[in-house]
Amino acid sequence: MKTNLLKGRGWGAATLLAAFGLTALAGRGAETGLLAIPTFHCLGLYWSPPGGAAGKDVLVRYRQQGAAEWKTGLPLRYNPIPQTDEDLTDYRGSIVHLAPATAYEIELTLAGTRTTTNLTATTWSEKLPAGTTERVASRTTPLVIAESGVPGAWRVYDGRGATIDVRHQHDACITINASNVILRGFTLKGAGAAGNTKKGIIGAIRIEGGQNIVIEDCDISDWGRLNPKTGFGFNCDSAISANCKTLRRLIIQRCKLHHPTYDGSTWYEPKYPTHTMGPQYISLFNAGGNHVIRYNECFSDLEHMCNDGIGGGSNGSFQGAPGPDSDIYGNIVSHCWDDGLEVEGGSRNVRVWGNYITQSMMMIGNAACSIGPLYIWRNVVARSQWQPRASGGSFLKMGYAGSEDWMTGHQYVFHNTLFRSDEYPPTGGLGGNRIVKHTVSRNNILHVRSADGRCQSEAKENTDNDFDFDLYNGKVPQGSEAHGVRGEPRYASGAGFDSTTKTGCFQLDPASLGANVGEPLPNFSDGHIGKAPDIGAHQRGAPPMQFGIPAREP
Repeated sequence: MKTNLLKGRGWGAATLLAAFGLTALAGRGAETGLLAIPTFHCLGLYWSPPGGAAGKDVLVRYRQQGAAEWKTGLPLRYNPIPQTDEDLTDYRGSIVHLAPATAYEIELTLAGTRTTTNLTATTWSEKLPAGTTERVASRTTPLVIAESGVPGAWRVYDGRGATIDVRHQHDACITINASNVILRGFTLKGAGAAGNTKKGIIGAIRIEGGQNIVIEDCDISDWGRLNPKTGFGFNCDSAISANCKTLRRLIIQRCKLHHPTYDGSTWYEPKYPTHTMGPQYISLFNAGGNHVIRYNECFSDLEHMCNDGIGGGSNGSFQGAPGPDSDIYGNIVSHCWDDGLEVEGGSRNVRVWGNYITQSMMMIGNAACSIGPLYIWRNVVARSQWQPRASGGSFLKMGYAGSEDWMTGHQYVFHNTLFRSDEYPPTGGLGGNRIVKHTVSRNNILHVRSADGRCQSEAKENTDNDFDFDLYNGKVPQGSEAHGVRGEPRYASGAGFDSTTKTGCFQLDPASLGANVGEPLPNFSDGHIGKAPDIGAHQRGAPPMQFGIPAREP
């Protein structure tokens, strides 16, 4: 049984709760390592009950504090990870789609036993604790933020109406080494000193240290350096970057990150036929965790392509990007020659939902997931390209990074839609034919380019997968999809993404295959009409899906 969460580090329950802003433990929590780590809309759960074992789930119930009715969460699976203490406990999992600034009562029970525990935890408030405000004027030199705010009164750096254009004379427009700060409303241009060919990653906003940092309502463009050896942009030069293991609770919201200075390379350049290289919108390298990246618009054009959109590393590790207990949702991400979103490494209680990803090769990279669980649900992906005039890539990358030994975490893939809007749908669904392990797939529209394409990997090394209740038109592993539906979806009239309103309709026609035949998933299929949920990201009867800066969580 994992005991390192509350023991072995000199931490007591009260210390941990204070660190994460939680209320007191109840029941057996203090003895069994019970913890809930919040974000705005989710709670990550951790517990090591006596008697836990493979094949014995932990059952989850929750309700708003004081409410009469309990709701059911997705059960937690037993999965201690050898050779690390970063898994924290034997059982891990999440409750999702919660209301901000709300206290929830949580009850966990080890299946088949009387072992139970409970606690109360509160989600983050969307009302930021703003304190002293510093107005920042336009300038051509970097802004250095080294003065922290205090708990309950974060320091605001207000850049509304101001432009910081360093004209490629400096590597950053803003550097941050402070805690409890809010950056608001900046227009940033020109990061990346011309002639700087040293290795390393620059960022228009570069985070060097601190915790509790909010970047919101910013417009960042024209960043990056030219690599003279390749003729493309330096790899991973970013609009926002962080390489700081102590960074926790970074919030990036409602920003426009667009049009880097230099183009990125494809996988098949004539002179440099290697891994894609080039700029990125957001790069987090082992940057702590408990981050939220939401409601951003990340876009460019075919002459200024990115490597990955939102990502980082280290992939083959127990850390990686975006870091544990983190959420990525409501974003628009496009123009990437590799991954639109890269959620790789530990992926411990990492949650990815409600994003619109297009004009990328791999829509979501998840190689590998070493701790988990990683949740990927209700995302919509379109136009998959690996070269300007060639379709390719998969919805999920899957596989491993350096060694299969990293493929030890559980992954859940629910209610996603591979939307075929043009001649460039993905050629593969879950992993192409890469190795896939410990993955549950439910209620996804896996619409690939042709019936010869793989909707799910058939690699002989695959283990512990459970694929079912998906709508698919290509190949699936023998023995999977006992309740799945083979065929192609038919959408409601007017389906697609509206670039003006940043909304989308991806509902199935009532007569379509996949309508009203999904598997009800506790906490993930709530609110459907009829006897069963529709397969896919957008349920009939729901309002249009919202993405980008205007979006709000339903």
